[in-house]
Amino acid sequence: MQKSNIHYWLALKLVPRLAIHKKLALVDSYGLTALFSFTEASSSVLTSANSLTAKQLAAFHHPDWHAINEIVSNSKNCQSEIITFDDLAYPNLLKQIYDPPLIIFVQGNKDLLNKNQLAIVGSRSASISGRETAFEIAQQLAEVGLVVTSGLALGIDAAAHKGALTVCASTIAVVATGLDRVYPARHRALAAKILENEGAIISEFLPGTSPKPGHFPKRNRIISGLSEGVLVVEAALQSGSLITARCALEQNRDVFSIPSGIGNPQAKGCHWLIKQGAKLVEETADIVDELAFMDNSGLHLKQQQKLQPTVNKEVDEKSMNKDLCVDELLASVGFEITPVDKVVSRSKLPIEEVLTRLTMLELSGLVAAVPGGYLRLQ
Repeated sequence: MQKSNIHYWLALKLVPRLAIHKKLALVDSYGLTALFSFTEASSSVLTSANSLTAKQLAAFHHPDWHAINEIVSNSKNCQSEIITFDDLAYPNLLKQIYDPPLIIFVQGNKDLLNKNQLAIVGSRSASISGRETAFEIAQQLAEVGLVVTSGLALGIDAAAHKGALTVCASTIAVVATGLDRVYPARHRALAAKILENEGAIISEFLPGTSPKPGHFPKRNRIISGLSEGVLVVEAALQSGSLITARCALEQNRDVFSIPSGIGNPQAKGCHWLIKQGAKLVEETADIVDELAFMDNSGLHLKQQQKLQPTVNKEVDEKSMNKDLCVDELLASVGFEITPVDKVVSRSKLPIEEVLTRLTMLELSGLVAAVPGGYLRLQ
């Protein structure tokens, strides 16, 4: 098989234990195909200034073209396209980060990659209030023309994708596996809906790659790298979402954070970000007004609403309730004051049963009755 530009970029990707920025520096110095044209006799040209190991030199002298052909074939089999660093479709913002992926695998609409994006991330074990807020703000941002980018994870990520989809907007999911699998598996239907709605699912990992802990921080730098800014909705102090926020700061991106009740353990990371200088978000306009590119893009808000944790009537309520905790009623009470009618709406239980269960939860010390409703204590 004749070697293409994609084959050479994959060969470069497979060079072991060589940092991405060093690989790109080699391409700048010698040219992509020339890197694989040096003979063993002339390899001193590479080693003299670049301190390459014997294994790295071997990868340049003898690329595993059979394995590379297999990667190309596997990518086609899972309906993904390979976008190389020098491809016109490669995201311009992503090129600007310190360690951009040499290649990305893309399922769906690759034209989205260079659209204006806002990343929404947060806790996998988010409260129902947090999921509702992520859903609502994603919906509003999509309505003004922003592409919502997230990581297809449980909790906030899923709510953000769903919020964009309810207004028939395209959304991008960046994943930490090969594109031949969906993680978590319960999001197969969500992934399919993203693609059906002209969205995109992208990864830097080869087909066949399974989820591993070390993959998620790498995934997070791409989420922030693609985006003009990152909004964090609920995150604990030890959280992958804070890694994404840190990546955003290192990449000179805006960081936004939504405050919550001080009793909510999933709010501590958001509050810490605000103390460090992240922009506090109360309404969608707080984000739109901050992003400089908005001035000339014609984006506008139909309504500048406060981000109250309310469920839009058009929300797919069944999909929102799938992520509820075992005790649906306790999950329906927020760490902020939650009116009884809101608990009824969230739990889908008769008001008589809600009042009975709330009393039992209060006696158990899990909630407290306060003026205006109930407050979750733990």
